[in-house]
Amino acid sequence: MRQLNFQNIKAVTPRNSKSHGVWPNILVKLAPAKPTEVFNSYWHFAAERQKVFFKRIANEPPPWTEDDILQSYKFTNAYRASDRVSQYLIRCILYDKQRSPDDIFFRCLLFKFFNKIETWKLLEAEIGEIRADTFDERAYERVLTKAMREKTRIYSAAYIMPSGGSWTKCVYKHQMHLKLIRKMLDDRLWEKLASAPSMGKAFELLRSYPTIGDFLAYQYITDLNYSTLTDFTEMEFVVPGPGAKHGINKCFESIGGLTESEIIRYVTDCQEFFFDQLGLSFQNLWGRRLQLIDCQNLFCEIDKYARVRFPEYSEATGRTRIKQAYKRSQPLPKPFYPPKWGLKINPNAEVLIG
Repeated sequence: MRQLNFQNIKAVTPRNSKSHGVWPNILVKLAPAKPTEVFNSYWHFAAERQKVFFKRIANEPPPWTEDDILQSYKFTNAYRASDRVSQYLIRCILYDKQRSPDDIFFRCLLFKFFNKIETWKLLEAEIGEIRADTFDERAYERVLTKAMREKTRIYSAAYIMPSGGSWTKCVYKHQMHLKLIRKMLDDRLWEKLASAPSMGKAFELLRSYPTIGDFLAYQYITDLNYSTLTDFTEMEFVVPGPGAKHGINKCFESIGGLTESEIIRYVTDCQEFFFDQLGLSFQNLWGRRLQLIDCQNLFCEIDKYARVRFPEYSEATGRTRIKQAYKRSQPLPKPFYPPKWGLKINPNAEVLIG
């Protein structure tokens, strides 16, 4: 395996050179980040996971990789928007038909609070079409409380969702989230988001609500930005989550004077350089480069991957195994992305095997 040489990065000009043209020299001269062998695997993982993705949508038979860890455990895609839950959000919630701005906002946030396809389908089965103008907080609460009492998990394990603390006297977390979305609707938050001058300002609007911290606000504005409600660039800013921070700590012996966000910015800007230096062929998403949100997620995934490939780097967290084994699910429709991205998807890509 080739070893990355950070001294060579001084000659690299990031793709987004207008606003970040000094990044290579900052990394080398002012804050000499020291990569570990895990950083090499970050790029190998990204390339191999994307290769698996394209083999799957081409309906090739398994195995799709010779990497024993990727064969055995569940990992998200290199691109966040390609993942099963994001695909369901984009296809079935945001673009199922032409919808009003308040509907788009309501449906997106309601889905993302639970982040679980089965919970959405349960609500649809019991409530009918999910729309902002017919939102009945008590009716939704009855459905979810009944499911919970029947030992049905209504929240995804992907994010740690705060319970509400002193903001609400609710017995259950889902009651708090229903009250929160009612407050957002009453505040006409969708109008404020739609008129926000930047993704950062929209992030701050979401961040101002109870129980929504930096990481969740970043995830939610990214999801809303898949829709027609907003049209921000995903390259404006990034908020690293706990998993990404663990991954960065494994990829770098030291990040020098940089922050985790700056590291993510740097690797995103210089992705072609790193793939080239390691001799890797990375097939991007029909012309769309990895965005900040994607490289943030990849750091989270390399944290998991390294638990098996490089267990010696797991001493700080104490987490030495990957919880979810890989299991094939039912075929899904070919990938669908926000039309505003203008991707030219291969028409021969018929299905995506989950």
